[in-house]
Amino acid sequence: MTAGTGSPKRFREASRTALNNERLQRAMNRLQSGFGEARAQAIADLPEFDALRDLARQRKDFTLRHLPQYLAAFEQAVRRAGGRVHWAKTPQEANRIVRGLCQEYDCRHVVKSKSMVGEEMRLADYLLGWGADVIETDLGEYILQLRQEKPSHIIAPATHLNRDDIAETFQATHGEDGQQGKAAEGLVQEARHRLRQKFKQAEMAITGANFLVAETGTVVLVTNEGNADLGVTLAPHHVVVSSIEKVVPTLKDAFLFLRLLARSATGQDISTYTSLYTGRRRDGATDGPETFDVVLLDGGRSDLLDSEFEEILHCIRCGACLNHCPVYAGAGGHAYGSIYPGPMGAVLAPALNDGTVHRELSQASTFCGKCEEVCPVRIPLPKLMRYWREKSFGDHQSPFTERVMLRGWAWLCRHPHLYRSVIRLMSSLLRRLSHGGWITSLPGLGRAWTQDRDMPAPPAKTFFEEWEDKR
Repeated sequence: MTAGTGSPKRFREASRTALNNERLQRAMNRLQSGFGEARAQAIADLPEFDALRDLARQRKDFTLRHLPQYLAAFEQAVRRAGGRVHWAKTPQEANRIVRGLCQEYDCRHVVKSKSMVGEEMRLADYLLGWGADVIETDLGEYILQLRQEKPSHIIAPATHLNRDDIAETFQATHGEDGQQGKAAEGLVQEARHRLRQKFKQAEMAITGANFLVAETGTVVLVTNEGNADLGVTLAPHHVVVSSIEKVVPTLKDAFLFLRLLARSATGQDISTYTSLYTGRRRDGATDGPETFDVVLLDGGRSDLLDSEFEEILHCIRCGACLNHCPVYAGAGGHAYGSIYPGPMGAVLAPALNDGTVHRELSQASTFCGKCEEVCPVRIPLPKLMRYWREKSFGDHQSPFTERVMLRGWAWLCRHPHLYRSVIRLMSSLLRRLSHGGWITSLPGLGRAWTQDRDMPAPPAKTFFEEWEDKR
């Protein structure tokens, strides 16, 4: 499945298909129980976790207020370390810069590690179309590349697949090598054998970045497989693709965010591999790349500064909001039709497209508040999604029926006596539809609410009646 434009109808249809997919539902259940329980345990072992969240939020606020200053400092530090920084306004411009680097260094064999910015740029597809041999080296991304799919999760890209899916993919694409059965160890060995040949051939390694350190020009990268480190170690040319909001002022700030990142993402104290790259290989050194280039993508982010959506730039891509979202857990990431799924995607995806597409994804939320509760940098995701709903309503993009009902509700709220009478009447009618204190079926527009759930019957007295009794 490829990413497309978001729309209420497309999301509903894709969600319905996902809910009827038993394999997907089993995979999604494992995701929530696994990452959710691991996060809870990791946080219980770190009493200062909430204090770290407050500090991280403060540092993000401070950095965004001085973003041009810190980006300039990062560029100067990279230059001092022998590297270069390239600026891209759009994903298309960023792709052209990377292609230019391939041509400048005469590189055709490229190993790439997982990067959501790379997905935003559709970098691998672009370079393959140009003629480069590009291979994704993160195991999940490698499987998706073979299946010609896009990631469904920002940290676990193939979480929608199970072992049978992967075994079938390998047997279909690896030819005679795809004979390792369905055991996890055999599948990993098979992928390792294939990827190792690509690492040996690679002339360029492309990685993402978790943090960019302004004071030293350092790129901080975390993985659990070490594939990015292997690529950077073996290939003579290292290209980093990153978005501009990843910059942090100091190494101390980067370590603050590292204490939150893995615990929020996978429940680990720290990722298996945490690597810091600063510039190209030093004179006389035997390890490290000969060249070091950083491509910084704006992609619409600078337009979010000082806007109501600025706080989404706090996101450190841990995926905690996805792991705890009941809508994402049922629908899976592909249903969203955007590069960034889940609650953070419902805010970020339309923001990166000037609000022209994906705006309707803000409807894909129960507003239970769990996403804000688990966010390590306290992004008020429900509030930001509500902004998109208000914009859709104001721009007449929300469904006609919804707009009529909301306008009617607003009019009713401005007439309190009539409002109380209507509420009293509706409560009485709903109680008549109840059985044992629960309403299991509603007629008309209310039918959708009770198709998959029951709702409690209203109490005998309305809030206003209770209030009058107690005065």
